[in-house]
Amino acid sequence: MKKRQTFSERFDWTLCLIIFLFLLVSCLAIYSAQATGQYGTTNFVFKQIQWYVIGSVIVAIIMYFDPDQIRRLSWYLYGFGILLLILIIISPESLVPKINGARSWFKLPVGGIAIQPSEFMKTFLILILSRIAISHQQTTEIKTIKTDLVLLGKLGVVTLLPLALIMKQPDLGTSLVIISIFLGIVLVSGINWKILLPAIGGGISIGSLLIYLVLYFPELLQKYLGVESYQFKRIYAWLRPEEYAGKEAFHLEQSLDAIGSGMMTGKGFTKAVVYIPESHSDFIFSVIGEEFGFVGGSIVIGLYFILIYHLIKIALSAADGFISYVCAGIISMLTFHVFQNIGMTIQVLPITGIPLPFISYGGSSLMGTMMAMGVIFSIQYYSRASMFSTPTKTSSSPMKRKRSHTIRG
Repeated sequence: MKKRQTFSERFDWTLCLIIFLFLLVSCLAIYSAQATGQYGTTNFVFKQIQWYVIGSVIVAIIMYFDPDQIRRLSWYLYGFGILLLILIIISPESLVPKINGARSWFKLPVGGIAIQPSEFMKTFLILILSRIAISHQQTTEIKTIKTDLVLLGKLGVVTLLPLALIMKQPDLGTSLVIISIFLGIVLVSGINWKILLPAIGGGISIGSLLIYLVLYFPELLQKYLGVESYQFKRIYAWLRPEEYAGKEAFHLEQSLDAIGSGMMTGKGFTKAVVYIPESHSDFIFSVIGEEFGFVGGSIVIGLYFILIYHLIKIALSAADGFISYVCAGIISMLTFHVFQNIGMTIQVLPITGIPLPFISYGGSSLMGTMMAMGVIFSIQYYSRASMFSTPTKTSSSPMKRKRSHTIRG
């Protein structure tokens, strides 16, 4: 088997280039957002570059470990993430202040830096779910409905714990990301559709019931699920923005005005005139739409498609099932982030406060995303698979396995 020897040959330069392009887009968009003067003298572009540097250090540290070592560390990382989420709940408000209605950040005494542990929990969850899924596949000789139910139960229990802790903060947006990660790994795990279809139907039914309760009986959700009133108003403002104009729908109104006024090619760099709160973070795509128009927005979305395509290629070429599951989880996380963030700026989806990966300003979100990218860099760097190698039955990629079943059928 041919082995790549030099660093240059083993390093994923394509992924590095994609991230560098995101860095350029992020700096341009954040610079434009703060050009309106609403953030005073704070230089968020410089801070974002600092976070990218820290993220690069995180990538380098993770690359020190090969995928097998990362797999062995997954339970420890998961436990560490759960510990942080518990500390968020039990810590005093001086250490964990309420920001935008949620207690999700540790406020460090130095530099006023706030760290959001749930951003790191996303990657930790991807790793542990991938380990559970591949371990189950390796130890299950005969696949039955019962074994699939056992696997689904394992994945569900491990996901439910961080989900409950994050909902306690409460952080609906991150909770939805956690669910998307779980669903992404479940869909590639080979669980029988006789189980998945009823489960999906039940999930849709529960979702429909929740929407009905939100619209007509919100007091029940407040009493029994602890849902905050501001979360209801976000949904109402999404569905009926004209009734909440100038109030809860203000962000949405301004975002639609900004993107709509950008038209095809935009107003030009730093030519934005529409005031948008949080334009450097959650609503960064609104700035891109106003200044660079439909063309600029399409280029940004296209860059995400290139990233997802690259991750899919890695997943399909992997000889180890653990790698494929990790890629599936990261793809699910990024896809949901992009779809939700852009969707909320154009009224396709309600506002949840989910950042746009790599582009929105934010230390925790960027470090969490770079942590996931670090795992991908490690996978590529230590990969020993060749086009002539034959993966073993127990370690084959779940994506390849599902594709081969389709051909035989």
